[in-house]
Amino acid sequence: MKLAFAGTPEFAAVILDALAGSSHSIEAVFTRPDARSGRGKRVVESPVKRRAKAEGIEVRQPRTMRGAEAALALAGLDLDALVVAAYGFLLPASVLAVPRLGCINVHASLLPRWRGAAPVHHAVLAGDPQTGVSIMQMDAGLDTGPVLATRRCRIAAHDTAGSLTGRLAELGAATLLDVLHALETGTVEARTQDDALACAAPKLSKSHAAIDWTSPATRIERMVRAFDPWPVAHTYLPRRDPSAFGGGSKGAPEETSSGALRVWRAEVAGSDANETPGTVLRCDAEGLLVATARDALRITEVQSPGARRMPVAEFVRGHRLAAGTRFLRGPR
Repeated sequence: MKLAFAGTPEFAAVILDALAGSSHSIEAVFTRPDARSGRGKRVVESPVKRRAKAEGIEVRQPRTMRGAEAALALAGLDLDALVVAAYGFLLPASVLAVPRLGCINVHASLLPRWRGAAPVHHAVLAGDPQTGVSIMQMDAGLDTGPVLATRRCRIAAHDTAGSLTGRLAELGAATLLDVLHALETGTVEARTQDDALACAAPKLSKSHAAIDWTSPATRIERMVRAFDPWPVAHTYLPRRDPSAFGGGSKGAPEETSSGALRVWRAEVAGSDANETPGTVLRCDAEGLLVATARDALRITEVQSPGARRMPVAEFVRGHRLAAGTRFLRGPR
């Protein structure tokens, strides 16, 4: 079939690789405009753009898919179908109607569960025992179209959003090729979604990853895995700031934050201590033990501001955190 592809991140690039190695013809690839990233604000091409260029496929980067111009440009390709995977733009009805067989979406959840931009993160955060991929016929709603196929995937106890996304990309690529064959032969069967079972998986921001120590340790441990590799669960190290008091003032200095401490790896640990959530119970080579609303969290890998990721055993050699120190949820 004559296809076009629309996607942006690495998840979508894996799907594109599978299409490029198939018997289908990819007429063009659509991806988000190049972004600026890092301290130098250098221009960064999306993973999908890099893969398309390597395959010699035409790359198009419109700033929007709304308006008559986008539909006309797509119509000029005379497509059988447009395959979409984590593109980042909503497609209007005028675009969805252009390809002969419509637009086919590869979505990283078992629809209708986790509709939205961050289905993998929300599945890990919720403690779902399994997830999967859905190949969906797109309509004007947000992940509401009929499902053409699903494949399931277990969520392991150690899975992060990053590791799970990688597996789901491979699963999605294989499932998509099966669906495209079924579309060619007219044997595909569509299943209408039950809207009553739908869960929202909205886009994430860094603020979502600030650790609330009044949550149970199980919830925080899932946060650590759900927000790896982005936006990364974090808390704030307290420091004593003498400048908070004027000259001659007496008494203990106020507590302020010294920057976000990123938490990359943690585990739930039972504790009989009756301390305020966020209080450090112990800090040694075995980990950083912190009180929560229920049980304690043992942090084993961290990253302080301006430093690299490191085991807590290495971190404690340069940071003395005495028992009783209390983490802050945000900067003060």
